Amino acid sequence: MNNVKKFSPLGRRLMINTLSFISAILLLLLITLGVAVHNYYYNGVSETVSRYAQSFETLSVESVANYAASARRLAETFTMKSGVEIQFIDRHGEVIVSTSGFLPAEGEPYGDYAAALNGDGNGSWTGRLSSGEKVMSVCTILPDYGNGSNGAVRCVTSLTRVDRSIRIILYIAAAVGLVVLVMAYMVGKYFIQSIVRPLHDVGNVTRQIAGGDFKSRLEVKEFNEIGELCDSINYMAGELESTEKLKNEFISSVSHELRTPLTAIKGWGETVRGSVYTDHALVTKGIDVILRESERLSGLVEELLDFSRMQSGRMVYKMERLDILAELGEAVCIYEETAKQAGVTLVYHEPETLPAIIGDSNRLTQVFVNIIDNAIKYNHEGGVVQIRAVAEDGYVKITVTDSGVGIPDADLDKVKDKFYKANYSVRGSGIGLAVADEIVRSHQGLLTVESSEGIGTTVTVALPVAEHAVIEQPEETRDDHGA
Repeated sequence: MNNVKKFSPLGRRLMINTLSFISAILLLLLITLGVAVHNYYYNGVSETVSRYAQSFETLSVESVANYAASARRLAETFTMKSGVEIQFIDRHGEVIVSTSGFLPAEGEPYGDYAAALNGDGNGSWTGRLSSGEKVMSVCTILPDYGNGSNGAVRCVTSLTRVDRSIRIILYIAAAVGLVVLVMAYMVGKYFIQSIVRPLHDVGNVTRQIAGGDFKSRLEVKEFNEIGELCDSINYMAGELESTEKLKNEFISSVSHELRTPLTAIKGWGETVRGSVYTDHALVTKGIDVILRESERLSGLVEELLDFSRMQSGRMVYKMERLDILAELGEAVCIYEETAKQAGVTLVYHEPETLPAIIGDSNRLTQVFVNIIDNAIKYNHEGGVVQIRAVAEDGYVKITVTDSGVGIPDADLDKVKDKFYKANYSVRGSGIGLAVADEIVRSHQGLLTVESSEGIGTTVTVALPVAEHAVIEQPEETRDDHGA
């Protein structure tokens, strides 16, 4: 991609940080190497020159009269004149003989001689002569064996070649460091681009998804953290696409569900208005239809409000100790007439007693109403809905079993999802079971669905008995209808 050939701000920052760190390490290594090489060479020169100086200590046994002649003889026979200059100093501190054949110019520094006099008889000095040449000199005071010291021996060597050798080593090290830095840049560029380019693609695709294009997907090229991120985004896009589809179907379904009772109310309202003085039976029938459809409309709106509260976390419960049989019996009573009208037999196997539970009576009634309503809606004429309640393993378990159309295996794990409807030809918003599942989980219970297509469905609600329930009472309670 042309727009990622140059470094992005993240890539530039990574590259600067990486190169800065490597440069600092290389500079530290170069300084350490320079100090080590300098010390190695200079210490070697110092030891060599010191050995030369100490090798002339035999002059200490010479008499003062023979000292100059012996020194001159040794200077003439010295074989390392090209590398080291030997200077013989008398007891007055004057250079009397030099292997170079020339005496040092007046005013030349003698730091090593002064150090030897003031110390233990040995001194060294590194510096520049008046000519500008850098040298190292080592001076040894000749021992006094009873005839008085004859003076000292001073060895001087140039450091020009030593410094040149050190510079060459440092130049080579710097060149190697530069090569390492260039290689680090190239390798870093490759790795940074391998990270930044997928992130750039991720940014583009996420923007497309944010814009509503839920079909956009990322190509997973590598099985690493970036690949896992791409997989996660692709999974998110798939879930958003499914949710968007369900949402659109939900809106369509709810629109239909709202329109049907409104149409009936409007139509029968007009009919009643025209027959109010002429046909009393028709007016009574119309009012019954209007009331029934109004109740249906109210229930649908309440279901939507409950879903909204659930989504926003504003679902409030009034927890208390209660007999679950009362709520279950109320739900069964509500749907007895509805079941008869649908040609479905509603069988309630009512137990004599059940342990008490901790819960919100209105919300639990709502759960049972939703489940029984679904069992009747998805049943067929002549079908049966059986309701049982038992106490088992510290739970009160309520099962609602129908002999209806059942749910395909592929859709069974989706029935509790928001907006999902197994059959869009059947009335309902598709959120009743999602709300019921949320209410049950808030009671530390479990709602499960088992189904076989064409045979029927069993919904089980398991709620902990009061001795096992650990549910805190909310600090504040609100009127859910006004929330």
